[in-house]
Amino acid sequence: MRNKKPPFEITKTILDAIAEIAELVGHVNAGMAQSMTPMLRRSNRIRTIHSSLAIEQNRLSLEQVTAVLSGKRVIAPPKDIEEVKNAYEIYEMLEILDPYSVDDLLRAHGVMTRGILEESGCFRSRPVGVVDKQGNILHFGTLPDYVPTSVMELLDWTRESDFHMLIKSCVFHYELELIHPFADGNGRMGRLWHTLLLAQWKPLFAWLPVESIIHDRQEEYYRAINRSNAEAESTAFIEFMLSAIQEALMEAVMSHSGAKMNTEQQRRYRIERFLEKHEVITNADVRELFGVSSATANRILAKMTEEGRIQKIRLGKSWGYRNSL
Repeated sequence: MRNKKPPFEITKTILDAIAEIAELVGHVNAGMAQSMTPMLRRSNRIRTIHSSLAIEQNRLSLEQVTAVLSGKRVIAPPKDIEEVKNAYEIYEMLEILDPYSVDDLLRAHGVMTRGILEESGCFRSRPVGVVDKQGNILHFGTLPDYVPTSVMELLDWTRESDFHMLIKSCVFHYELELIHPFADGNGRMGRLWHTLLLAQWKPLFAWLPVESIIHDRQEEYYRAINRSNAEAESTAFIEFMLSAIQEALMEAVMSHSGAKMNTEQQRRYRIERFLEKHEVITNADVRELFGVSSATANRILAKMTEEGRIQKIRLGKSWGYRNSL
């Protein structure tokens, strides 16, 4: 059925994440005009490329990627070097790509895999199974004869759906991986197109290195994909990707103030933002926010209580926490 909604659910976690991302975008936009220099844009783009390729086992370090893109000689496998050059070229084309065009999708794949893949710039001609590091088959991609129609239907749904772009971009990313339309480069293309779709909503996403957060949380990324595969819907993947986008935006907010958030600071920041909208926060809320155990949630809340940032209060038979101010 054409334009049928891919399977996913809108959870409270997703709605809360969208609201927080919208606020964070406002904070970043407020400071970006002065801080987003050409040098910083280039630095962020290099981080994006290094991270997206590293997820796919490209062995070049961030310093080597920077050197390659500066025209310096780097001793490394030619394929890895070519991947870096190709990726930089296509990310530089983001402003002219139509995120709903199958021709532009194929064009982008052609640039991304030029000189390193036989079936470059076209859909794969053979069946493929997606395997993990141990060689276990996670799922089979769509049969080759059905790939073009499946991709066009996904693009059409993404263009015509009334869902928020934050949701649609995550769904597209996941569904493209599920279809696995290319002989190689599916992960790179999924992340590239996710960025392209987000940039259609807010241009700052063209320069925000969300991929670096995905790289840092690579095991979670694959767990979210595998969980969505097992549940036959992309809800878990959407929740993960929104949390990665939140983290990238929080990092940008801190960078504008000359600081960088570590994990503890990120958690504290998100709890404080939560309490701007809610009177209290509970252990269950913290578990849902960060995907941590009850014991870890208790430690986070206890530390913030010791610091005087929040106040512990009785909620019936359990405990809650509110702003201490």
